[in-house]
Amino acid sequence: MGSQTDDVLEELKRRFVNEFLDLLILRLVDIQPAWGYRIIKKTEASYGVKLRHGALYPMLNTLEKRGFMISRKDLYKGRIRKTYEITADGKKLLDIFDDFLKEHISHGDVKTKEKTE
Repeated sequence: MGSQTDDVLEELKRRFVNEFLDLLILRLVDIQPAWGYRIIKKTEASYGVKLRHGALYPMLNTLEKRGFMISRKDLYKGRIRKTYEITADGKKLLDIFDDFLKEHISHGDVKTKEKTE
C-alpha cells in the first residue's frame, strides 16, 4: 500500500510541475529571486522532477514578456547570470491561483453540485 501511495504522489508531483510550471516558477521567485540553475535545483528538491533547460528557459522568457517577472544580470564569481524576480502582476496571478484553489479544492463545490443535480 505504501509503495502504491508513493507512486501516486510522485505522479501527482510530476503532473503538477508539467501543468503548472509557470505558477511554480513564480512561487519560487516570490520566495526569493533566483536564476535558472537555482530554479532547476529547487524544483528537483521540492518535487523530485528535474526540469530540462528546454522547458525552463522558454517559460522564463514567456513569464517575463507577460510582465509577471523581471530579470537583471548579475556578476557572480566572474560569470554573468540572469536573476529573476516576481512583479506586482506576478503576485496578483499567484493570489488569483490561491483563491481558486481555496474555492474549488475543498470538495465543497462537488458536494453542492451533487445535491442540486
